[in-house]
Amino acid sequence: MLKSRLLQPQILEALALAGHSSKILIADGNYPASTKLGPNAALVHLNLSPGLVSATQVLEALVTAIPIEAAEVMQPMRTGQYALHEDPPIFKEFGAILKAGGVDVPLKQVERFKFYDIAGDMDVALTIATGEQRIYGNLLLTIGVVKP
Repeated sequence: MLKSRLLQPQILEALALAGHSSKILIADGNYPASTKLGPNAALVHLNLSPGLVSATQVLEALVTAIPIEAAEVMQPMRTGQYALHEDPPIFKEFGAILKAGGVDVPLKQVERFKFYDIAGDMDVALTIATGEQRIYGNLLLTIGVVKP
C-alpha cells in the first residue's frame, strides 16, 4: 500500500523507468496523444469523461512524486480564428501548482508545432491523456535530479 498522492500503477512504472532529463507530457482532451506519441513514451489514458481527470489534478499528483527542472506549455495563437490576446488562465494554475509543490521554474512557451515535435521526441517517457477541456491545457515537464 502506498501513502503518496500518486497511486496510478502505469504512471508509477513509467516514472520509475525515467531519469534525469526525461520528459512527461500532460495532454489535454484536444491533444493528438496517439499520433504525436514519442517512440519511448508510455501512454496512460486518464480521460474518463470531459473534465475528468483534469491536467491540473494530474500535475498536483506529479509534483509530489518527482523533481521538476523545467516546464513548457504550448504558445497560444495570437492571430486567426482561435486567437487569444492573453495567456490562458490554466497557465496561472500550472504555475501556482508548481510553486505550491516547491518547484520554482517559469513556464516556457513553445510554438505549437515545435511543441508537438518536442512532445513526440525520444526523451518523452510518459504521455498522460487527460479529460482536460480548457484550451492550451498541455504541459511538458522535464524531470530533474534527486539531490543526496
